[in-house]
Amino acid sequence: MTDTIEHQGIVENIDGAHLQVRIVQTSACAACSVKGHCTSADAKEKLIDVTDAAAAEACRPGDRVWVVGRLSMGVTAVLLAFVAPFLLMILSLFLFMALWGDELGSALVSLFLLIPYYYILWLNKSRLAKKFSFSIRPMN
Repeated sequence: MTDTIEHQGIVENIDGAHLQVRIVQTSACAACSVKGHCTSADAKEKLIDVTDAAAAEACRPGDRVWVVGRLSMGVTAVLLAFVAPFLLMILSLFLFMALWGDELGSALVSLFLLIPYYYILWLNKSRLAKKFSFSIRPMN
C-alpha cells in the first residue's frame, strides 16, 4: 500500500509559485452502471491550491497533472475535523452531567464548546496549510 493519494487534475491558474488545479472528486460508486437510478453516486469539482515554484515554471494552464498528497494528511484532517470534536463533545457532556445533573444544559454547553474549537482551527489555518500541502507532477 502506498503512502500517497493521487488525483488527476487540470491546471486552471498560475500566479507566481501558486497554482490552482481543478480535480473531480467522485464517490466510490460514481462509475457504477446503475448510478442513474441511485441517489448516492456523485461527483464534485474542487480547486486545489499548490505552492511549488518549479512546477509553476514547468506547467501551463490547461495541462493535465497529478495532484499528490500524503495519506497521513487525510488521516490528520479526519482526526481534526471529526474525531477530536466528537470526543470533546462526548467528554464534556459526561463532565457537565456529573457536575450539574441537567441533561439539556449539559448538551447545549457541549454543543457550544464546538464553536471555540473550530474557531481555534480557523485561527491556525496558516499553520495547518503548511501541514496540508500538496505537490504536483506531470502526467506521463
